[in-house]
Amino acid sequence: MLKKLIHIIFLPCSKATMLMEKRNAENISPKENRKLSLHLAICKWCRAYKEKLEILDKMLKRKLSDESNVEINDSDIHKVKERALKNLDIS
Repeated sequence: MLKKLIHIIFLPCSKATMLMEKRNAENISPKENRKLSLHLAICKWCRAYKEKLEILDKMLKRKLSDESNVEINDSDIHKVKERALKNLDIS
């Protein structure tokens, strides 16, 4: 019960996933980081999302470094992430 209450009051999953994406793109504030850490400590679904997101980012970065002459912009990366997450059915 307490976990569910903390989950709802402090940071819902929709905001947690947004913060994870924001953290990958730029820095988040210390307050946002604390809220996200607390949320991840109690939410197994968002922890799974975070792990998948990290795997996707590593794969994309490795692909980009292997093919240095290929131009891929941020919107292309975002589209690939969205498609992969949809296929994983975690979003």
